[in-house]
Amino acid sequence: MRNMKAICIKLTCFLLVLFMSSAAMAESITSPNGQLQLNFSVNSQGEPVYELFYKGKAVIKPSKLGLELKNDPGLMNGFTLADTQTSTFDETWEPVWGEVKQIRNHYNEMAVTLDQKAQDRNIIIRFRLFDDGLGFRYEFPLQKNLNYFVIKEERTQFAMTGDHKAFWIPGDYDTQEYDFTESKLSEIRGLMKSAITGNASQTQFSPTGVQTSLQMKTADGLYINLHEAALVDYSCMHLNLDDKNLIFESWLTPDAVGDKGYMQAPCKSPWRTVIVSDDARDILASKLTLNLNEPCAYEDVSWIKPVKYVGVWWEMIAGKSTWAYTDDLPSVKLGETDYSKTKPNGRHGANNENVKRYIDFAAAHGFDQVLVEGWNEGWEDWFGHSKDYVFDFVTPYPDFDVKMLNAYAKSKGVKLMMHHETSSSVRNYERHMDKAYRFMVDNGYNAVKSGYVGNIIPRGEHHYGQWMNNHYLYAVKKAADYKICVNGHEAVRPTGLCRTYPNLIGNESARGTEYEAFGGSKPFHTTLLPFNRLIGGPMDYTPGIFDTKLDFMGDLPHGQVQTTLAKQLALYVTLYSPLQMAADLVENYEKHMDAFQFIKDVAVDWDDSEYIEAEPGDYITVARKAKGTDNWFVGGITDENARTAGFTLDFLTPGKQYVAILYADGKDADYKENPTSYQIKKGIVTNKTKISVWEARSGGFALSLIEATPAEKKSVKKWK
Repeated sequence: MRNMKAICIKLTCFLLVLFMSSAAMAESITSPNGQLQLNFSVNSQGEPVYELFYKGKAVIKPSKLGLELKNDPGLMNGFTLADTQTSTFDETWEPVWGEVKQIRNHYNEMAVTLDQKAQDRNIIIRFRLFDDGLGFRYEFPLQKNLNYFVIKEERTQFAMTGDHKAFWIPGDYDTQEYDFTESKLSEIRGLMKSAITGNASQTQFSPTGVQTSLQMKTADGLYINLHEAALVDYSCMHLNLDDKNLIFESWLTPDAVGDKGYMQAPCKSPWRTVIVSDDARDILASKLTLNLNEPCAYEDVSWIKPVKYVGVWWEMIAGKSTWAYTDDLPSVKLGETDYSKTKPNGRHGANNENVKRYIDFAAAHGFDQVLVEGWNEGWEDWFGHSKDYVFDFVTPYPDFDVKMLNAYAKSKGVKLMMHHETSSSVRNYERHMDKAYRFMVDNGYNAVKSGYVGNIIPRGEHHYGQWMNNHYLYAVKKAADYKICVNGHEAVRPTGLCRTYPNLIGNESARGTEYEAFGGSKPFHTTLLPFNRLIGGPMDYTPGIFDTKLDFMGDLPHGQVQTTLAKQLALYVTLYSPLQMAADLVENYEKHMDAFQFIKDVAVDWDDSEYIEAEPGDYITVARKAKGTDNWFVGGITDENARTAGFTLDFLTPGKQYVAILYADGKDADYKENPTSYQIKKGIVTNKTKISVWEARSGGFALSLIEATPAEKKSVKKWK
């Protein structure tokens, strides 16, 4: 009996130690408002595991964390929980430009240190839980046995709780310029082939691979968004779906030899983010991505200004004019080709008289800048040849007088906006960058639109790999040395770096308006961009196309813009950007000056934003308060289904009167049959006024709300 009793005591002690050891391996934190809960543990294989709950509902089921390394046992398992540190952070900061004047950065943090004893090394996984979601990253402290290492693959999992509805684009190392597909997660594999459309450079990696930011909706009404923040010195993360078990796993962009990251400790990964709410408007209003980035890196930001611009661009996209100066040259070698001996083709858009016409228009209507593409030598031979020395970014065509045009623009109170198309010859761009930026400063330019069309040189690199991500940031920081703002096209999709480097004033990195000339985008496309692409930062979408049927093209082949004219106005509010282009031709605006008034009036920088109603893929209505004023602008858009938007102007200041001007679809408007039908209504409103406005198929409305003057209070009729 004594032996049996001793055995029982030992067994009890063993189980108690095991229980205590297991309990010590599990930790949790909640969000400041208590609605989100994160659980973390290390399982019996020594694998880190996390799970996330929202209001008691599972958002992320138990999911493994870790990294697979090249020629190394890896950072996947064999861990023990060595230390846990928790803290709370709460600050309010002001962005240089943005949707709101102030942003609250409030989170509870848990940093877990994991020892991998067999390799005598450790890592830290840092979790930050906000009221609107979760951010976490891997940190690699300086240590003897984890110094230089190569990532073979990151193995971060996001285990879904069901077969959610998802709004996705194909996973690709080189482009995000795809139309969205709406489907169940289990349907992605079957729809992937039809979701892939052609592009100048593209590389898919999996029949179930998709890109972030990924927006989903669960059957019980939760909205979930997966993305990343602060992508610095690391490869862009995609998501690969195990569609049998409904588990997403991170999939990094490789380099030319297949490696996915070269790391040197101390270092860290970008943040992996999960934004969640049972209200779709909270996804749009979230500032989690920005909050996970570092504060502004510049002491002086006075030179960084939001911009509203026009430009010589759409006419080339649509085919009316060309970037190239001549049709005589089968190939160009800069420094050797003499353009004075060639015959102008007569269709070159970036000529002195045409540019002066845009400068005059910008000056007359209060626009800040004029973009001019195709101004520099080399466009006859810029694409498709894997050409290293493409452009020098300083030599204009014979019909583009740089000094005269910039002086002319300055005399009108306008600036020209530079264009640098690299043709993805990145080595060539870096070779010329300082000289190109100095040329801009010397000639009065303070903003550049850069482009990366085609396959990357050095050959084999991808647009979204670590090497290129470092280049994009290098270009932005180098531009800051010259007080230049950057609008990057075909670059990696943004991850909130504009907080740290606010001269990164815009990106494309998605399917923009140009595709409307190539065959169109789905009517629900712009209802999804704020839920997907814009989660990481603003987009240079280039809205404002009034001739939606492209009638000016005559019999030449062209597409049709898949919206009404009124919806084009609404995009200036629903698609937030501090960089907004009135993208159509001057002559098309001159036909509709009453509607063009909204583009003139609408702000590009804001003190406040109210998301009134939203459903991904269906509709969005947004109200924004212009910076430093009490004026508001509202935009509403819908998908291919007509609807009526109804709301009260309760965001207006009580006791004040405003002049409301509504730009709405006409009664007979239809994006296919009658896209330019619109109506304008004017009246005095207050914060108690109710608005009801019909939106046609792929239609919308725009509403300006300007403080009424004493005279207007007497002369303008009340809203009915």
